[in-house]
Amino acid sequence: MQIMSVSSLKGGVGKTSVTMGLASAALQRGVRTLVIDLDPHADSTTGLAVSRGSGTEAGQLLKDARRTRISEHVVRSGWLDLLPEELRADARLDVVVGSALSATFDRPDIRPRDMRRLRTLLTGLTDYDLVLVDCPPSLAGLTRIAWAASHQVLLVAEPSLFSVAGTERTMRAIRLFSNEYAPQLKSAGVVVNRARADSTEHEYRLLEMERLYQEKLMLPVLEENAFWQQIQGAAYPVHQWPGDQARDLARSFDELLKQLL
Repeated sequence: MQIMSVSSLKGGVGKTSVTMGLASAALQRGVRTLVIDLDPHADSTTGLAVSRGSGTEAGQLLKDARRTRISEHVVRSGWLDLLPEELRADARLDVVVGSALSATFDRPDIRPRDMRRLRTLLTGLTDYDLVLVDCPPSLAGLTRIAWAASHQVLLVAEPSLFSVAGTERTMRAIRLFSNEYAPQLKSAGVVVNRARADSTEHEYRLLEMERLYQEKLMLPVLEENAFWQQIQGAAYPVHQWPGDQARDLARSFDELLKQLL
């Protein structure tokens, strides 16, 4: 089972969008996937067609980590009902729902024993091939909890000055955190989101990212797509949305997932 945190120090770069795109690709490919929504805004929960109030939310599970079996509290994603019949039988996509209650763990001074709570919850879990943890855009307690349990961190950035700087800081933070708390943790790579082909600034920042991140920069770059917000607003998997632009976006996520797995 591969456990991957999807992270960014900068909000608004599309971290949750990338989580959902990878979940859609995994569902299409038959990869048994669990999405853990650690962001107190709980956007992944909504986007994966899970009603608020379903299941036991992530903050409560973290609080009861030593007494709880996580497999008894996951919620089935509503995306499964949108699959073609031939894919539905073997498909599995579950969610640990998010809510504002998780914010009680999002402290900058979180204790090492609290950082191990998600790792404790996931110990012995064998029902999934892939676990995606959607982290809040900070390096406070919830992100550290996610990193302590993960094998890899996938960074999401956009081609802008502040996002490039934030990604560099995050990569340094991963190395420091791995040395001190999580020797198994590695950086999976950097996914560039919301790139515009007609922007000189974006072109310049992409060249800068190639120089800074080298083999860690993942391809393809995800281009700005007018349909993406509509797809997410409908709580739909991108692989089931009609149209050529959605198919192009779905193929991009297929390629990214292939590299990550």
